[in-house]
Amino acid sequence: MTVLPVILIIASLLLAKRMNTRLIKIDRSADCGAQLREAAACLAAGGLVVFPTETVYGVGANAADPDAVARLRAVKQRADTKPFTVHIGSRSAVERFVPGLSGLGRRLAEKAWPGPLTLVFHVADIEAAPVVREISMGCAENLYHNGTIGIRCPDDRVAGDLLMAVRTPVVAASANPGGEAAPVEAEECLRALGGQVDLVLDAGRTRYAKPSTIVRVDEKGYELLREGVLDERTIRRLAHVTFLLVCSGNTCRSPMAAGLLRRLLAEKLGCAETELEARGFTVESAGTSACTGAPPSVAAVRALEFRGIDISGHRSRTLTSDLVSRADYIFAMTASHATMVTSLGPGAGTLVRTIDEEDIEDPVGGNDEVYSQCADRLEKALRNRLKEIAL
Repeated sequence: MTVLPVILIIASLLLAKRMNTRLIKIDRSADCGAQLREAAACLAAGGLVVFPTETVYGVGANAADPDAVARLRAVKQRADTKPFTVHIGSRSAVERFVPGLSGLGRRLAEKAWPGPLTLVFHVADIEAAPVVREISMGCAENLYHNGTIGIRCPDDRVAGDLLMAVRTPVVAASANPGGEAAPVEAEECLRALGGQVDLVLDAGRTRYAKPSTIVRVDEKGYELLREGVLDERTIRRLAHVTFLLVCSGNTCRSPMAAGLLRRLLAEKLGCAETELEARGFTVESAGTSACTGAPPSVAAVRALEFRGIDISGHRSRTLTSDLVSRADYIFAMTASHATMVTSLGPGAGTLVRTIDEEDIEDPVGGNDEVYSQCADRLEKALRNRLKEIAL
């Protein structure tokens, strides 16, 4: 046989192979509900579907269908020991796979999802995960690996709507054979996987054209496994938690509250107060009408000195939009302070709460007993607020 006929035969085989894969063009500006329902039905039936995310194109399979997962492994040329990443359509769906999610994992999910971040969680009791009750324990092995699970919540409308439409859990990986570059356009997926997958959703070039960042989290902290769209500095910032205490002059209530909160956080985390920054926690305070640089009132210093807390080095500062924007939790002494905070940032209203159910009035002008009572009330209120926060 001559070389030319061989080339023609190979070309015709490749064409036939490619024609076996259905390509659906997605217009992001139009209603694509029908196409996504078709793709969701394909996944549910055991098909392999290529879909866009904001990072790269992925190929997904129904994790509750062993044959579908086996096909995905064959396409990716991946050994049974290497897990796939679960893809979810909404941030809240993580609770379905990680029971009792708390602490750093929850904070990163709340701050970074939907977004280009894959989180690898430690799951102590896999059988307690709601998803395991929906599928067989055998199928759960397609989700968990050595007590861990990797989860991604894409920030892409097509991906999100598709994943929301599929009732079964979906595992996915980049839509390329192992060892090749991750595709950022549907045409690359067709060249690499045509005929091996059932459906390709073509929604154009991906936004970042770069893989997601992968971070492993547990009760001890986090480990950057792969730097992608988000760099190490960004992950460090997302993992950090900043508390902001707000009063009027920033010489009595809020500095006392800040000193008390540092003590309570250290107790809860089992560390020294000097270790809080290294653990990823910052406590700040400010006043809505403060004069910058004023020391705390003598009575406030004495009230906390009695508790073994030194706030004498505090200096007052005015509440600014910058302070508000970098805070994760804002506790205001009164409802009027909370209103002032809300006026300084479009998203501040979701962050600020009064420190107690009723306003904590300014003790200025009162004696030591008044300040001591104020400190007692602040401590009790902060303990209650910390119970509501997953650290």
